[in-house]
Amino acid sequence: MLSVENLVSRYGRIEVLHGVSLAVAEGEIVTLVGSNGAGKTTLLRAISGVQPSVSGTIRFAGERIDAMEAHRRVAKGIAQVPEGRQVFAPLSVEDNLRLGAVTRRDADINADLADVYVMFPALAEKRHLAAGALSGGQQQMLAIGRALMARPKLVLLDEPSMGLAPRLVEQIFSTVTDFKRRGLTVLLVEQNARAALAIADRGYIMETGRIEISGRGRALLDDDRVRAAYLGL
Repeated sequence: MLSVENLVSRYGRIEVLHGVSLAVAEGEIVTLVGSNGAGKTTLLRAISGVQPSVSGTIRFAGERIDAMEAHRRVAKGIAQVPEGRQVFAPLSVEDNLRLGAVTRRDADINADLADVYVMFPALAEKRHLAAGALSGGQQQMLAIGRALMARPKLVLLDEPSMGLAPRLVEQIFSTVTDFKRRGLTVLLVEQNARAALAIADRGYIMETGRIEISGRGRALLDDDRVRAAYLGL
């Protein structure tokens, strides 16, 4: 479904991605693990189109998209849940969710909104409140729900467990595994390496803008290099 080959991206003169290549097959959960500053968020931003790439290719469902505008990538089926949630704080919960469907023109938006409320009952209870009044965990649910309103084929999740209590972290990862049951494909960036690799079909380890290790999720949990660097073992 997603193929990234030799991708290079810069912030000004500073090169952040140094020829990154990875692939995500349809229906997979693929986890991208790495330390702060490794380039994980930059890679997701480049895939979704909000960060320009200097060279290399990005293909989605066989179509080259690296020069495509971000809103067109959303319409093609890519939705990102950004790091830090980035909800529209003054707007209501429901308005935030409806904005997720801004590229759609079909008649099923209300039905999908109802599905999000079933998935996250706390959002249904607070649908008329300003998004900025929600707790951190509820804002993360809202950011995920907003992405789902685009009816994506591929969901890019950037640090969904950041700053959340353990109980909410468990709920978020349960939601991610439910995506797979719904037929969605997921590329997950996460510093909680143990939890992320445990639910992943495959994983990539990224350091200083390069992919250093890749393999099956469970195999990476047993890899001595990964255990020493990311699992504290």
